[in-house]
Amino acid sequence: MSKAIIHIDETLCKGTEGCKLCISFCPREVLGVSETLTARAVHPADVINEEDCTACQLCMLYCPDLAITVQNREEDEENV
Repeated sequence: MSKAIIHIDETLCKGTEGCKLCISFCPREVLGVSETLTARAVHPADVINEEDCTACQLCMLYCPDLAITVQNREEDEENV
């Protein structure tokens, strides 16, 4: 099971055609290019290997558009 819950806000992501920073900085290749297009006709980043995520939050830290949030699964379970 993944250590994190990753959310990508497609309305904020400028698309992998214009950025790919989150994909580039992920040390575990958790993120990739989505096959679907957004309303702005761009391919956003997509979570493709969530089980490999270590919750390092590098994708969230390097995203210039603040489109990614990473929530530690253990913290989420404690708040239930």
